[in-house]
Amino acid sequence: MFAMTQTDTQRAGGRDAVPRSMRRSFWGAVMTNGAYGSVTGFLFKSQRRQFLLLASLPIFWILFANIGPILQMVRISFLDSYPPTAGYQPQLTLRNWNNFFAERIFIVPYFRTLAYSVVFTVATLIITYPVAYFLAKHVKRSSQLLFLLLLLIPFWVGEIVRTYAIMILLGNNGAVNLILKSLGLIERPIPFMYTSFSLGVGIVYLTALYMLLPLYSALEKIPNTYLEAAADLGAGAWTRFRRVTLPLSKEGIASGCTLVFLISTGYYAAPVLLGGPSTTVFAETIAGFFHVAGDQWPTGAAFSTIMLISALVIAGLFLKLMGRSGKGLMQ
Repeated sequence: MFAMTQTDTQRAGGRDAVPRSMRRSFWGAVMTNGAYGSVTGFLFKSQRRQFLLLASLPIFWILFANIGPILQMVRISFLDSYPPTAGYQPQLTLRNWNNFFAERIFIVPYFRTLAYSVVFTVATLIITYPVAYFLAKHVKRSSQLLFLLLLLIPFWVGEIVRTYAIMILLGNNGAVNLILKSLGLIERPIPFMYTSFSLGVGIVYLTALYMLLPLYSALEKIPNTYLEAAADLGAGAWTRFRRVTLPLSKEGIASGCTLVFLISTGYYAAPVLLGGPSTTVFAETIAGFFHVAGDQWPTGAAFSTIMLISALVIAGLFLKLMGRSGKGLMQ
């Protein structure tokens, strides 16, 4: 019955803009309070303040939950004693770092870990790329989420449970040997376990998700019209893949390979359960220093830092190489 005037519509930020039912509640009282308006006005006055407010929690998490522990580990690696003991002041030393180069027993697991990580990363890429391509290009968009959920089911449980699943699968009385026996292909069980093969199967299985999702995301963004245009110009299936699909999915390849490589260098439970004496990785060597009593923690921290730096350098070089190779493929 009464028309709202322009003055009334300009009260959106004032007390009259808050419904009466909300004004009666606690939050309504807060919103209509003058101090609340002053604080929100100060915080959201500029886009820079809004950015700092929104970024404060992620920055805090990165500094204190990610970078902080790494810096603490680096600090410990230069001490001659840790954990601290009463009446003794730890001294700075390079002995912990020199131990890595002094014994061959440490060098071999280090390079074995890097070699395994590279091989397992390539294997994971080869296995998951066709799955991601099929999901992104040959499954209806309305059904893709359902297929993704089916692929994610094994990852709803922890690493240990999935590792034991691989042990059950590859054991002497596991599903693989039983199937081969039933087909008459073998008479005695094949010793899959505690070898590089069992370790590779376990790592690929554990890291497949980190490769699949970036690949799917990159492939799903490639317009089908690009492939259709290439086909109209006479490009065959292999040429379309090499000149269109592969270059446009290189970001997914780079992200997936980087994640899988970095994660593979740090796996501990899977190598312990699936590997053997000939497959000892550097994570097991590092863990040995933290599991014994005495002043071995600084050595373990130094070895951890060495592996961290090595993995980051290799990953950085790979990303740089992928950037260059991607440009070459597009030419």
